[in-house]
Amino acid sequence: MRLLYGVVGEGMGHATRSRVVLEHLLGRGHTVRVVVSGRAHAFLSERFAGRPGIRIEQIEGLHMAYEGNAVALGRSVVENLGKAPASLARNLATYARMDFDADAVVSDFESWAFFFGINRLTPVISIDNMQIINRCEHPDAITDDTNFKLAKAAVKLKLPGARHYLITTFFRPPVRKERTTLVPPILRPEVLAARREPGKHVLVYQTGTANEALIPLLQSLPWEFRLYGMRRDAVLGNVVLRDFSEQGFVDDLRTARAVVAGGGFSLMGEAVHLQVPMYSVPLEGQYEQELNARYLAMLGYGRYARTFERDAIADFVETAPERTGYIPRDNSELFAALDDLLASV
Repeated sequence: MRLLYGVVGEGMGHATRSRVVLEHLLGRGHTVRVVVSGRAHAFLSERFAGRPGIRIEQIEGLHMAYEGNAVALGRSVVENLGKAPASLARNLATYARMDFDADAVVSDFESWAFFFGINRLTPVISIDNMQIINRCEHPDAITDDTNFKLAKAAVKLKLPGARHYLITTFFRPPVRKERTTLVPPILRPEVLAARREPGKHVLVYQTGTANEALIPLLQSLPWEFRLYGMRRDAVLGNVVLRDFSEQGFVDDLRTARAVVAGGGFSLMGEAVHLQVPMYSVPLEGQYEQELNARYLAMLGYGRYARTFERDAIADFVETAPERTGYIPRDNSELFAALDDLLASV
């Protein structure tokens, strides 16, 4: 089949998990055209350079600005509005020259590919973790604030009317809508091959580079911290800054005593799979991360916190078990469901 695949470029989680699905689709003999924005474009272009059957197209997507551990909503709006005319022109030009008669569209919460499919009456299959907010039922303990209703309304407007929704998740709330299937988190081959060997260091991950205040907090604690997300290499006492490295990150994750990070789903899914306890501080203004962190704590896989607090982190690292009770699963459930959906198309 000829498949158009849309990937959100904000953060690297969408790119790394989409790489896994793209590898599967190429292995099944499909021809794939990928549209992707942001840092994810460079990552996927390098990963699939020279591979037959796949072509990567760059589009423009939204960018989030950060202040500390929060989304800077005002600055995000201003920056995106400032580049909106040029971004729209580029995306329309890409659409105009898209000489690709797709049999189906797969979208990882990406709108360009979705609108391409809707406009050309092509079936759209959604693969992401966000739709769980709208298409499942959640206990009151998880959704006890008005932010849930706002997030639910926003997600409902994203990719409406898709043929089917494959939702990746490590928690399994009841499904409340048809055309919805829950599958385990998408895991990279490096994570599936990794073996848990608890060490003494703590892995720390930050989505943006703005939370510099976290470094002195970590320096006041007695453990070694390996911090990813600052996009540079440096040694600052017991805090080791590490630039992006797929294999290096997996090795640091599988051998970590614990993880301290936000509430992003990709890392959380990998930590849960490897049974590494996680201290999760969701980005302010990102309800999906809030939902992930609350389920993480409810299921006993880690702890949810609103802020990075020195004493709370110290208590978590000191008392964290070497392993959690999660039962690891591979990608076979997702691949089987996706193959069935494509066959039905």
